[in-house]
Amino acid sequence: MAADPGPNWLGACRRAAAAIGAMLDDRPTIAERVKETGTRGEGGDRTLLIDEAAEDVVFAELEALHAAGARFCAISEERGVVEFGGDDVWVVIDPIDGSVNAKRGLPHHALSVAVAEGPTMADVVFGFVQDFGPAEEWVAHRGRGATLDGVRLDPSIGERRTRDGKLEVLGVESADPRWVVQSADALAETAHRLRAIGAIAVSLCQVAAGRFDAMASLKRCRAVDAAAAQLIVREAGGHVAFIAYDDPLAAPLDLEPHSPVIAARTPEGLDEVRRVPAWP
Repeated sequence: MAADPGPNWLGACRRAAAAIGAMLDDRPTIAERVKETGTRGEGGDRTLLIDEAAEDVVFAELEALHAAGARFCAISEERGVVEFGGDDVWVVIDPIDGSVNAKRGLPHHALSVAVAEGPTMADVVFGFVQDFGPAEEWVAHRGRGATLDGVRLDPSIGERRTRDGKLEVLGVESADPRWVVQSADALAETAHRLRAIGAIAVSLCQVAAGRFDAMASLKRCRAVDAAAAQLIVREAGGHVAFIAYDDPLAAPLDLEPHSPVIAARTPEGLDEVRRVPAWP
């Protein structure tokens, strides 16, 4: 008898991404997308109607998987922790990473879904990020590499540096002007150019593809923002660290913002980005 392949996480993610994309297409204007529910999600942010609608789509897929026999615990930015009959598998969801971009009509905003077999970043075994702006699908399975739109990402890609040794392009997230100012000297010493996408999952994916040489969040991030994309970076040959921990992948999969995340194409680049200060 053939072994049970387990839940079809990729199929569920693709169906959810298609439905969320259609929902956003039905709300093309800023006036429609800025509407709030009047509540805050479990992650602490004000909930937009588009956040709520996107989460409903994802949970419909999770409920179908559960009805088919899957057992897991879901952790989502809006609903918090939802039990689906088991606590051996964690499903970590951000229905729309980059909600500010989505509501303002800016390109990069994404569905992010991670599946883990334990409680930390090191335990993530599947990562999915659908960036709705450029319509790019990023997928990783632990030990099997990462793909962009079905094409395997090259793990041998290094980094680009200027003649004076600086990283050519560094992505910056949590780019509050106060934190950027306080980190300015270290950023100037490390990078030739900065880019701020406004979505941690998408920014990490740019490192996975070698579009960014490295990235850094200037504030502690939540697991829902980074769990899927950090696996994509690592399976694409890059390096990731949650710098509040001695073990770089020990950040827990919950809703609290525990640590800034940094990523780079090389260990040397990661060490340089580690010197950029982060803030509470």
